[in-house]
Parts: sequence; C-alpha cells; structure tokens
Amino acid sequence: MQPNGPAMKIGQLEIRYLIDGTATGGGVGMFELTVPPGARVPPAHSHRDNEEVVYVLEGMLRYTVDEETRDLKPGERMYTPRGSVHAFSNPHEGPARALIVLSPDIGARYFREIADIANAPGGANPAKMREVMTRYGLVLAPPKQSATAP
Repeated sequence: MQPNGPAMKIGQLEIRYLIDGTATGGGVGMFELTVPPGARVPPAHSHRDNEEVVYVLEGMLRYTVDEETRDLKPGERMYTPRGSVHAFSNPHEGPARALIVLSPDIGARYFREIADIANAPGGANPAKMREVMTRYGLVLAPPKQSATAP
C-alpha cells in the first residue's frame, strides 16, 4: 500500500492515510495511526455517520467501545458501530501502531484541519476543535458521572 500523503502529526499522534475514501467517491478509508506511550489522545466520541474498525499492527493499544475496554495486541481488532462512544489510549511502555478503517471515510482533510488547530502556536483552541469535529459528524461523549450514594 502506498501512502496517500505524508504523515500528519496531531500533537504526539501520527496519522498516515493509505486510502482516502473521500478522494475516491466517499467510500471506505484507511489510515495508519501511531500512538506513543502516554500520548494525549482525542476525547471519547461517537461518529454520527461512520463505522470504524481498529486493527493493531504492533505494540498494544487500549481501546474502548461503549462499556467494553480491551488492551489490543498485534493481530487483534475491535469494531465500533455508528453512534457508539469510543476512545483509545496507550498506557503501555512502547508505541502502538494500528490500521483504522472508516466507512464511509471522513477523509484526510478532517485530520489536516484538526492538526492545524492542535499544533497551533499557543496550543489548541477547544472551541475550534469542537466546531471541526461537529462539522465532520463526530459527537463528543458527555463526561462520565461518578456513582453517588442515595
């Protein structure tokens, strides 16, 4: 597979598009995601219009879909249905590398816009980040409520 373009850095994360579905008629998209240990990652969110599959190539990636959290090793995958809240992290010692497949794809343009905001001098602007996410159909999950005694 030939990359569709150079790797994009979003903070410490690296994304390399392999298939930009928006450039091929809005179909399936695929990118390689590299997550260093302890990297700052996007907040939990869902996709209004997309399904997602993560397949780990190397290292270990912690991935959560709704209430299920797993530490995925190379060769393991997890599916995120449209509308399901999901998140990922790397609390492990080495970098994690995974293939992400989106159907339909949100496209490399989304990640370029997010990278411009995340990497801006002075730090990311959360309001601009939310605006871009919303425009591309990403919905931030509400903060988890801690259990309280009656």
